[in-house]
Amino acid sequence: MSAGLLAAEIAISGGGPAGMAAAAVLAAAGREVLLVDPAPPVTGEDAAGADRRTTAFLQPARALLEAAGLWERLAPHAAPLRVMRIVEAAADGAGPALVRDFVSDEISDEPFGWNVPNWLLRREMAARLAEMQGVRFLSGVGTRSVLTRTGAALVGLTDGRRIEAGLLVAADGRDSPVRAAVGIGVRRLSYGQKALAFAVTHPIPHEGVSTEIHAAGGPFTLVPLPDREGRPCSAVVWMDAGPEVLRRAALPAEAFEAEASARSGHLFGPLALAGPRQVWPIVSQWAARMTAERVALVAEAAHVVPPIGAQGLNMSLADVAALARLIAGAADPGAPAVLDAYHRARHAEVCARVAGIDLLNRAAIAGSRPARDLRAAGLRALHGARPLRHAVMRAGLGAGVGPGAAADQAATTQGEG
Repeated sequence: MSAGLLAAEIAISGGGPAGMAAAAVLAAAGREVLLVDPAPPVTGEDAAGADRRTTAFLQPARALLEAAGLWERLAPHAAPLRVMRIVEAAADGAGPALVRDFVSDEISDEPFGWNVPNWLLRREMAARLAEMQGVRFLSGVGTRSVLTRTGAALVGLTDGRRIEAGLLVAADGRDSPVRAAVGIGVRRLSYGQKALAFAVTHPIPHEGVSTEIHAAGGPFTLVPLPDREGRPCSAVVWMDAGPEVLRRAALPAEAFEAEASARSGHLFGPLALAGPRQVWPIVSQWAARMTAERVALVAEAAHVVPPIGAQGLNMSLADVAALARLIAGAADPGAPAVLDAYHRARHAEVCARVAGIDLLNRAAIAGSRPARDLRAAGLRALHGARPLRHAVMRAGLGAGVGPGAAADQAATTQGEG
């Protein structure tokens, strides 16, 4: 083997949360993993480039994270989400017109999920990978080219070296270089929306309640975080038309806090910024296939959805869980039979979930009086029928990971030490 050729059983392109989670899960199952990313993970809250968004890990993801040794690192920093509150704002914006709570105790002894800041998530995942056997993490090195053949994927890196791997996992984002290199197309839906992500403190405690306030332009969602300097704290995602989001992002802090407090209906009192604001584009996107020869797509390389119902990273973890489960019994992780099974296991589910979230987002955007009345009527009907309410709550938690899938992966990991 030449000095510039690296061998790996599984190579992962993309060192974001999904790529790092995949590396931890597969290495914990006894696989040899090489992870590459063009930028080192930003692991400090105030560091340049820190991701100020948060991730809500839904119930089914926990067993997968436990099996990979990640959950024990994340749990001390996670805020439990016990109630999902949906609020239909009054037409004049003065307060709530309709409020309905979906309570986790109705279907489970556990919270719906746990919310973790993304910068901290990267820090703990990077620390876990650093202590694991079987993982090499090349940060500052990206994927430049991909050539696949029957027996292996050949990956050209930006530093001139190459990787020969039995399986290449593309976890390299919505504009995935790997996906483009192997010729998998995508469909994209644009809404003219952007999202503002930021954290706030407020005088009224959130009490573990995630609150989604609907009005014209898109929802304003407050998700619980641990207290900050003795004050209740929440992460906020505020979706609206692109020009409005950009205008608000440029406001002085005091003016922005006044607008955000008004948009929240003052449900938690006056909101105070607890960090910078970040703007993100809102699109739906899905790949035509989840696989190519020796290649599997996961996370945003395969699907992108608006930030509704905490589906994004949980869908990504569902990809990882399915891939790990199918690889577990295979001598060759990139064999055609494994990849075909992975595509069948995930693609229809991904397409259905993207379509469902697209529908929810379009309903949330609508601002006309008939649209608001229809949203309110739908919420009343959904909440008022207990069997339907429970079915929807369970469906929201599923995201394709599933207790069975996670349990299978946990058993596999434990069996292989």
